[in-house]
Amino acid sequence: MGRTLATSTQLFQEEQAALARFRRALRREDQLVLDELFALAHRHLSAVSHAAHISPFATLLLSMLIEEHKAVLELRGTRCQLQGLP
Repeated sequence: MGRTLATSTQLFQEEQAALARFRRALRREDQLVLDELFALAHRHLSAVSHAAHISPFATLLLSMLIEEHKAVLELRGTRCQLQGLP
């Protein structure tokens, strides 16, 4: 029988497990931030499944970056509203 490919969820969990020692070495507040980044990246697993040609870690980072940039854009919009800018 042929091999089956791991699901995007399985790849995500493998990458998260691979970073477990790194996470434990972080300060507690940084661990919480990393956990939040993983939670944000988890929201993009359906898109990750369409990027099989990219390494799982790269898609994990891209997912985190997308969520962080969305937060930056929201903060910029809030700042512009407070300053009365378009």
